This record gives sequence, C-alpha cells and structure tokens, in this order.
Amino acid sequence: MKTLTFALILIALTASAGFAQQSSARTGLLSERGLTPANFPQNKKLANNVYVWTDVHPSGLYVTNDLIVITTDGALVADGQKDPPTTQKMVDFIKGLTSQPIRYVVVCSEHGDHSGGHEVFPSTATFISSPASKAALAEQARTDKPGRPKTIVPTETVADRKVLKMGDTAIQILNLGRAHTSGDIEVYLPAEQIFFVSEVFSNHLFPQMRAAPPREWIQTLKNLQKVDARWIIPGHGFVDDPAVMKEELANYEKLMEYVVGEMTRLHNAGVSAEAAFKQANWGPYSSWPVFDRNGQVAVQRVYDELDGKLK
Repeated sequence: MKTLTFALILIALTASAGFAQQSSARTGLLSERGLTPANFPQNKKLANNVYVWTDVHPSGLYVTNDLIVITTDGALVADGQKDPPTTQKMVDFIKGLTSQPIRYVVVCSEHGDHSGGHEVFPSTATFISSPASKAALAEQARTDKPGRPKTIVPTETVADRKVLKMGDTAIQILNLGRAHTSGDIEVYLPAEQIFFVSEVFSNHLFPQMRAAPPREWIQTLKNLQKVDARWIIPGHGFVDDPAVMKEELANYEKLMEYVVGEMTRLHNAGVSAEAAFKQANWGPYSSWPVFDRNGQVAVQRVYDELDGKLK
C-alpha cells in the first residue's frame, strides 16, 4: 500500500507542473488546453498545506476540482470526485501529505460528479452540507442499490455560516445562496484568502442549469464577489492565476445576467421555450464550451422560473 501511495503522490506532484504549462486560453475544455484525461489527476499548491485537487469530469470534456486543507488537527476536504476509485486517488494523496486523519468533508455540491465517491473517505469523517443538500442526499440514499456507490448523508448542516478552528487554521463554511443547486455552499480560508466556491462558478464553461434557480444564481454570484479572496476556486474548469479567476467569475455573472435577460425578453414576447433557443440572440455566449449541451436546458429553466414552476 505504501508503494502505491508514494507512486500516486509522485504522479500527482509531477502532474502539478501541468498547471504552470497550461496556457491562459479562456476555455474550460481539456482539448483546447492541449490536455487529455491521461494528464490527470493534478494538484496545485495554493498556500502552505492548502491544495486544489483536480481530476476529469465524467463527460471527459473538462475537470472537477476539490479543496484540501491540512492542519495540525486533521484535514478538511471540500467536495469529492465522481466515483470511489477516482476519489481514492485524492485520499491516498492526502495520506502522503499528513498522518492526521481526514476530519471533515464539506459537501459543497450534492451532485454525483462531486459526491459519487464519498464512501471511500474515513468512516470517522464528519460530512457537512447545507440543509437542502442533506435532504436531497437522504432521499437519494433511500434508492441506493447493492453493488453501487453508497450515498453518504451529511450529519451536520450550515444554513448561514459555520466557523471551524482546526489547529491554527480558521475555516469558514458559507451558505451564500442558491445557484447551481438548491444547496450550494462554499469554503473560505480568511487568513490565506482562498475561496472554494464549488459549482456556483465554473471557469469558462456555459452553465448547467438543470437544477438551478437562475435569477437567484445571479445574486449568489454577486454575494461571492463581496468576499475578500485572492484565490477563487471553481467547481469545474481550470485554476488560472488569481487575476484571471476574478475576471472570469465576473464574466460568469455577466453571462448569467445576459441569458436570463434574453430569455425574459422572449418569454414576455410570447415566444415558446422551444422556439426561444433558436430565436435568441446569444451574443458571444454561444461559443462558450458546452453551450451545445447546456443552452436548451438554460432556456427551459429560466422559463420555468418566470412561470413560477420552481420551488
């Protein structure tokens, strides 16, 4: 096991150099960064004992990010990966960094591409989520099937803000509003000015709105930008230099405002949701990665919100 662990660490540390080699091209796609799934997993050290862990999304098109915080009183992980084997690589990497146990797993996004491998975290770890995500995962757990990944239901929830003191490290868990899901939460390290925002923000990828309240998402993005952060870490997409990440977060809000505004215009004009996708003036956003997968969903979701169909 030690040999396997050290091998994984060596691979991950070597792969971290790939972050420096990635161009500043404004795209979230692996292919447009000159990368393939074989280049992952990767990690990036943001500060002493703080890392971003990155592996490939189930689609194979882009990446999923996690935050790792190592302290003298254990480790905290924000989000996981798509399945047990993929998540296990991160757990093994952490074992190579510290003898301290993983004490907390913060479920910033309840979706399977972030929670599908939670069962490989230590059984002693405390899982924390928003109340909405806990309810969603509890419902999902009732339909778990033998031989399939086990759904872990969080035991603690954060409705507004929770502060953890782990050794000398202060960690804030924030609930700044609904966005990609009804239960998004974030992790903030005030001393290091590192802000992991999970699926509230994807770096230069057209938003997936299938579970989102779009207009609320815009307000949540505004709330994020009020936090004093140097590093903003997205749930999906590459981690570029801090200035680029702040700019792309602002661009993401502009995209959301534009899409909601355009769909509201067409809705008020009596255009059907089906016709709106083709009639819309998408501006520059039809060229964003995964628009072809997510554009029509965005139309329907905004229409449903305007029609009062969302809870």
